[in-house]
Amino acid sequence: MPSASSSLSAQSRSPLLLIRLAMIAIVVITLAARLLPGARTIDDAFITFRYSRNIVEGMGFVYNPGIQTLGTTTPLYTLLMATLSAITGSQDFPQFALVVNAVFDALTVVLLYALMRRFSGSDWLGLLPALLWALAPFSVTFAIGGMETSMNILWMVAATWVWAAEPLGKTRSAIALGVLVALSILTRIDSVLWAAPLLFVQLVESWRAEKGTLMTRLPWRTWVACGLVLLPWAAFSAVYFGSPIPNSLSAKTVAYRINDGEALIRLIQHYALPFLESDALTPALLIVSMVYWVGTLVAAIHALKHDRRMLAFLVYPWLYFAAFAIANPLIFRWYLAPPLPALIFGIIGGIWLIARPLRERPRFAPAVPLLFSALAIFWTTTTLNAWTLTPDHGPARPAPEMAWHQIELLYERIGRSLRDEYGVTAETRVAAGDIGAIGYFSRATIVDTVGLVTPELSRYYPVDPVLFAEGQNYAIPPALVYDTDPAYLVTMEAFIRQGLATEARFNDAYQELMRIPTDFYGTGMMLFGRRP
Repeated sequence: MPSASSSLSAQSRSPLLLIRLAMIAIVVITLAARLLPGARTIDDAFITFRYSRNIVEGMGFVYNPGIQTLGTTTPLYTLLMATLSAITGSQDFPQFALVVNAVFDALTVVLLYALMRRFSGSDWLGLLPALLWALAPFSVTFAIGGMETSMNILWMVAATWVWAAEPLGKTRSAIALGVLVALSILTRIDSVLWAAPLLFVQLVESWRAEKGTLMTRLPWRTWVACGLVLLPWAAFSAVYFGSPIPNSLSAKTVAYRINDGEALIRLIQHYALPFLESDALTPALLIVSMVYWVGTLVAAIHALKHDRRMLAFLVYPWLYFAAFAIANPLIFRWYLAPPLPALIFGIIGGIWLIARPLRERPRFAPAVPLLFSALAIFWTTTTLNAWTLTPDHGPARPAPEMAWHQIELLYERIGRSLRDEYGVTAETRVAAGDIGAIGYFSRATIVDTVGLVTPELSRYYPVDPVLFAEGQNYAIPPALVYDTDPAYLVTMEAFIRQGLATEARFNDAYQELMRIPTDFYGTGMMLFGRRP
């Protein structure tokens, strides 16, 4: 007959076993939610893939052969893709990205569980942010889209875990923190928005905790580790490109027409609906968003008073909000993903803290699990509601609705046509505003009308407002095309409607070779060729 102590031990192991099984299930869901839809590659990812392919093929870290311009914002991801290609002997970059991003996100959900378990003291609560991020369309879309987003977010969450979980001053964790911060900056330079406050909190805590000489009070191990990882790239890029700052950052600020406050409005909408609740909660959006934002505030205040290791992570979404609202860039979809894990974490953690008085009263304590079960069901439902079982383009498998890549499929079609039907070679000059898929599949020398990889073309911006078609934020400057004289031009109809399409000089010099009807960015995607 088992003893009472062995019976209690079995009972204590039972919930732990269930939690472990649940976490394993969430990891499996994370992988399946990315591998099942298949690669649905976004145009900007093809820019990175072309850099990677040129590295593997011996052309150097270039987009156009012989022109050393840093037009990708993610050097580390570019090198990772090139390394995988070199190891495998394959150039299936979309598939490489799909698999590694799925693995990155699986690691992230495990760390989110561990962080929430530490922050809340609840084993079960930790499963909620892990599950929501496993299914989040903003996570899945850019993982299957070939972007560096999954890698970028993993470094942030991993650095937060290393900083939150390890004792202050422990050499191994201090070095790991510095390495993770450096890797994040090499992945995306805007990672400084979470790395800087984290390093500042570390500095303050180290200064207060340690006594003695200056070296014992400063977290110099973290700084040295970070510097040693960053230094080789900084030196290489300064010599090779002339600057470690991606040219695409400055090009985007002048090429697009952006109204005052446009980024602010987009961010408010995004932060108000982190679980994509709009279809379910339209009448109550203001109340719900206020509850969410109060929750993040409560979580941040709690961290400031009781758990400063979590403070940088919890305030990061709002630093990101402020930085992008003030800078007011054109907000691309993938810009909205990085702050979401911390925002979701803050909402869940804040509501958990608000419910503390209920948890501390035996009479009301059972209501708390019911509350969070209801929230988990609701948030998971609204998240899954943003998926579709039958996408109308691409692989016919379930995917987030926002994983729209029809424009990339059309660009791929024209890019292949340029190479296979029109005999385009690496020396042929092809102008395009969206250069990712066109450049990747045509392999032509690209005249980038936005200026991401051709910085000298930024001088044609900003363009005359009369060139913008109604409702559009971009137009190709006619003088740019005349001066560069490309053999072919690929464009959406709206980008030339008020400019090139109306000018006799352009119509005399170029003829329309192909038009694919669309209901986005005008009436169609167009290919023009220079007349003989």
